[in-house]
Amino acid sequence: MTEAPAFSLGIEEEYLLVDPDTGDLRPAPQGLLDDCRSVLGDRVTPEYLQSQIEVGTSVCTNIAQARTELTELRQVVADKARALGVTPISASCHPFADWRSQHHTSKERYDQQREDMAAVARRMVVCGMHVHIGIEDREQRIDLMNQFTYFLPHLLALSASSPFWRGEDTGLASYRLTVFGNMPRTGFPPRFDSFDDFERNVARLQQLDLLEDASKIWWDLRPSAHFPTIETRICDASPRLEQTLTLAALCQSTLRMLWRLGRQNQQWRLYDNFLLGENRWRAIRHGVTGGLIDFAQGTIRPMPELLDEWIELIAEDADALGCLAEITAARSMLDQGNAAEAQRATHARARAEGQDNHQALRTVVAALAAAFDPVPAEAG
Repeated sequence: MTEAPAFSLGIEEEYLLVDPDTGDLRPAPQGLLDDCRSVLGDRVTPEYLQSQIEVGTSVCTNIAQARTELTELRQVVADKARALGVTPISASCHPFADWRSQHHTSKERYDQQREDMAAVARRMVVCGMHVHIGIEDREQRIDLMNQFTYFLPHLLALSASSPFWRGEDTGLASYRLTVFGNMPRTGFPPRFDSFDDFERNVARLQQLDLLEDASKIWWDLRPSAHFPTIETRICDASPRLEQTLTLAALCQSTLRMLWRLGRQNQQWRLYDNFLLGENRWRAIRHGVTGGLIDFAQGTIRPMPELLDEWIELIAEDADALGCLAEITAARSMLDQGNAAEAQRATHARARAEGQDNHQALRTVVAALAAAFDPVPAEAG
């Protein structure tokens, strides 16, 4: 009998750095990365933009360990940044920054990316959150990836945190993906028959010197290029630590549920990406407010119904993994509105109090800065 996967997890978050008084984007101050690394080591790295910084947990056995590490990562970045006069925020788009004023980090990988992608790379003033789940068997990675694609729009709807772009409300919950989608090799992953099938396709582009390795594939979900994991990349960056942990727990528990189905000679029904793409668009446009298509029922159903069913479906898996409290906390992301709705509500209140549009957007940034600090290390 095949041994159960580890379902270990690792979480990567990308943060923007802003001026604490004006809310404008600011390049990382000289010494910030070194100061953070003196405590965190290689769990903190530069990102594409000079005004970004990235953190990543080590391989965590459960969500409790991930909570402890991510709390430390956020706290150290916040303390070191503020000591140097900048403040971190976690949101997928800055509400009013102009991408034309931003500069990329001087690093060979990023220099090459700018050269390859031209103006498309210049617009990449966006941040995401990635979740790695440990699946040692490479064939199982492909099998579970094919099935897990169905749930990607649900994750995006919950995580959406980018309604504003260059000072305007875009009308979208996740504008980030419309920016990121201009890059090649993005969107849903193709369906592969095997891991060899995946590697053959990657190799064809490598042979043409179009890819260095599979890390230059930026699908919403992919087999990691460097680790025995499935990497979920569709989520917007979450302003609050608890939201990040809930999304990670949903990824971990859902993959365990799909593995459990396989143990019973069952699998999640596979739908064509053409159909699933409609839900992806609905999540981009509406977040949690517009509902998603239930293809089995042939109806558009509200997110509270879908979420209740999802939680019920994976509850035993979350319990086994020790993250039941985190997945049930997803209901609060609906009750209180996701991050995109929270930003819009903050903007609307500021406007009602007499602030002009730009002042109100600065108030949104201030609220994001306040939301960044970790909560006490306990569930919920």
